Amino acid sequence: MSTDIQTPAGDDGILEGSAAWVGDQLDPQAGMVSIDDNCLTELIDLAAVLEANPVPVLTLDPDDFDLPACRALMGRVKETLDTGVGFALIDRLPVEDLGRERAIALYWLLGNMTGRAVAQKWDGTMFYEVRDTGRVPMPGNGIRSSVSNRRQEFHTDNSYNLPPDYVALLCLHPAKEGGVSGIVSFQTAHNRMAELHPDLLQRLYRPYWFDRQYEHAPDDSEKVRKFPVFAHDGELLRTRYAISLMNGGHKLMDEPLDEVGREAMEALDRIIEEPVMCREFDFKSGQIQILDNRRIGHRRTGFEDWPDEERRRHLIRLWFRNQGRPFYSG
Repeated sequence: MSTDIQTPAGDDGILEGSAAWVGDQLDPQAGMVSIDDNCLTELIDLAAVLEANPVPVLTLDPDDFDLPACRALMGRVKETLDTGVGFALIDRLPVEDLGRERAIALYWLLGNMTGRAVAQKWDGTMFYEVRDTGRVPMPGNGIRSSVSNRRQEFHTDNSYNLPPDYVALLCLHPAKEGGVSGIVSFQTAHNRMAELHPDLLQRLYRPYWFDRQYEHAPDDSEKVRKFPVFAHDGELLRTRYAISLMNGGHKLMDEPLDEVGREAMEALDRIIEEPVMCREFDFKSGQIQILDNRRIGHRRTGFEDWPDEERRRHLIRLWFRNQGRPFYSG
């Protein structure tokens, strides 16, 4: 096997930092951020202003509003994302009092204090609704696991394009049962690979095919793209991982994974699926989860929904990225 691609951090490949955590060893309050009274007052007052002055949410810019308490809160969130554990759970927007439209508008403004919102689909979709549509994802059919009620595997978002720096989810309504959000540190998984499988870690720095899920222009015939799982720029680990899209990409290319590539992917998957690695959140209405999509992977357990349409599990996702253009492809 070629060794022309080297892992970072010297000979051992170990990456230091607060984002290298193990779920069952984390302080229960790690990443938890409460909306304080001052911030909540600002948000409620702002909701009244937006009610009296309706405009499309996409036109709202946090710089147009005087929100010192909210800026301070989101500054702490961004610090947690960049130099802390790499995730934050913000508790919470009072959706039941604000109404869904106003809650989404406030969520948009808070999120844009951490970075620039970007498109989440080729058609320019900025607000992505995470809810069960009854459709089933299959390799090459373009249906994402986020629109089904099936269990998701740990992954990073938009692995086959220019991935967002941060991924945010606002819970409008949780499921009847299940749908538990889980996160894992890919930085810790990288370090475990360096300790247990240093030869296989080298392979993860070499490319795999990824299924693009038909998220491209109609005249674009490129159904797959090729990227490594791990990349390191000397300062930051960047991860692209979605095992179903990787398997699907190789299937679409009619190019079976090389033996070492398969072993490396399976070894990494075993590590991140260890129960001790995961931090879980049972989402409540109004809570906002934001994570560093470069170092933190996320998943969701399968769920059973409510029969009443208004009570069905419903999350709103936003992507934030400060590099490239705001287009889906960057």
